[in-house]
Amino acid sequence: MTGLGSSRLGPAERAAALDRMAREEFDVVVVGGGIVGAGAALDAATRGLSVAVVEARDFASGTSSRSSKLIHGGLRYLEQYNFDLVREALTERGLLLQQIAPHLVRPVPFLLPTTHRVWERAYIGAGVALYDALAFQMGSTRGVPHHRHLTRRGALRLAPSLRKDSFTGAIQLWDAQVDDSRFVMMALRTAAEYGAQIASRTQCIGFLREGERVTGLRIRDLEGNTTSEVRAKQVVNATGVWTDDIQELVGGRGQIHVKSSKGIHLVVPKDRIHSATGILLRTEKSVLFVIPWGRHWIIGTTDTAWDLDKAHPAASQADIEYVLDQVNRVLTTPLTHDDVEGVYAGLRPLLTGETEETSKLSREHVVAHPVPGLVLVAGGKYTTYRVMAKDAIDAVAHGLDGKIPESCTDRIPLVGGDGFQAMWNARHRLASRSGLHVARIEHLLRRYGTLVDDLLELISDKPDLAKPLPGADDYLRAEVVYAATHEGARHLNDVLARRTRISIETWDRGIGVAQEAADLMAPVLGWSKKQRDREIEYYRKRVEAERASQTQEDDQEADAHRRGAPDIVPTA
Repeated sequence: MTGLGSSRLGPAERAAALDRMAREEFDVVVVGGGIVGAGAALDAATRGLSVAVVEARDFASGTSSRSSKLIHGGLRYLEQYNFDLVREALTERGLLLQQIAPHLVRPVPFLLPTTHRVWERAYIGAGVALYDALAFQMGSTRGVPHHRHLTRRGALRLAPSLRKDSFTGAIQLWDAQVDDSRFVMMALRTAAEYGAQIASRTQCIGFLREGERVTGLRIRDLEGNTTSEVRAKQVVNATGVWTDDIQELVGGRGQIHVKSSKGIHLVVPKDRIHSATGILLRTEKSVLFVIPWGRHWIIGTTDTAWDLDKAHPAASQADIEYVLDQVNRVLTTPLTHDDVEGVYAGLRPLLTGETEETSKLSREHVVAHPVPGLVLVAGGKYTTYRVMAKDAIDAVAHGLDGKIPESCTDRIPLVGGDGFQAMWNARHRLASRSGLHVARIEHLLRRYGTLVDDLLELISDKPDLAKPLPGADDYLRAEVVYAATHEGARHLNDVLARRTRISIETWDRGIGVAQEAADLMAPVLGWSKKQRDREIEYYRKRVEAERASQTQEDDQEADAHRRGAPDIVPTA
């Protein structure tokens, strides 16, 4: 890749970015470091614009790390006759699989059981056929097989855990999946490669104004507890469920209102459900996915209104029991609370409609210019982030003087993606050269793509970094160091919850590896022993608060318990 700078997002790069933000005027400043903010930064940077990004917490710490981790067309939107939304999403799915992120996005199979022999198979089969046809029409089927109809016996060969009496037959279809927070990190690093200045733990506390026009931001560095100003010709508000909060900083709620809908997911070990494929279940309210996830299954989701703490949405006992009840309808061996090793809750930003039912609010996105100099983008879904970003920067271009090039992000691979297939084909040679087992190399390639060379260089310099983390042996010690040196991780929670997924993939939710991970991060981030101990204690309290919230009957009680864990910043 021939960008304008480095894709590295370490402590030195953050400090340099904050310094430049205080001194320069940018073409565009993006508020929000989730998937839409990352996409907007990349879209602007690859059009030749100067870009800054500020994020109040860690990158992808909200909705963008707590999704179902699927890249999909939205099969259920066909029932709503929303063909344009499905067509758009299927186009993006194809681009992500083939062009943009072949290292991060991969096909995943699902079994859709049917319960009526004739009409339902015909009805659903027609919908799935249309789904495949739309994908084919958009030229985006490569790597994703077409659906196929299965008898009950054929379905049971693929998924022996299904109860025979719970279905009459099935349809197998394919979509794609992604590690959502890793994808955001790679998109931000690609934006940095093209010159974007990026800083997490940097909060927008107000807007600069010249009369009616927005001319920049007032920001607070939450790590150092200092404030400064960032001047910009255009500002993009890409803050998801915080959209209305940011709007209030410019003197009103603005043209777009966003409601939060909570979705929870459970993580269970792979051996609890005997199946070679994911499972897709229709419920009264929406769709329940059983999604393959390494040595685990992710099961979700719910869809309920949430108007409590946006930073830390809590899963209640009622939420967990609902998901268990739904999936147990079709399993020979029911899952219990004891089978659940991880739980996470996220919020969907939905554009408000005339109905208060969040499951019926719009998943389409809107871009608006509430005041001169400010562009707002909200709604949408993870799969179509690139289209949202393009539309937002098109609005920015309209507000800038001069000719701005068209978006080109449909042709820009994320860092680690260029040359990925060739490196994947050479993985056995790479394993032999590095001394790592080929299974380890495959794991690293699926997380870092061709940037795996960075990890191998770290290991070459310090061979003990090749060891797995005790208690979370899917991950190498080198990955913790790399998260701090290259991937913008500022705190222990950033590494255990987002750079890796240890917090949802281990029975103790990462408590057992917290000490070693903190020891690995400390030299990179300049932590004192006091700060290192504080990081471990904060992480322990966060896990305790989450566990406590998950035993509460309702949202209010769950929220009250989850708020019991304090945030770690500032570090000073």
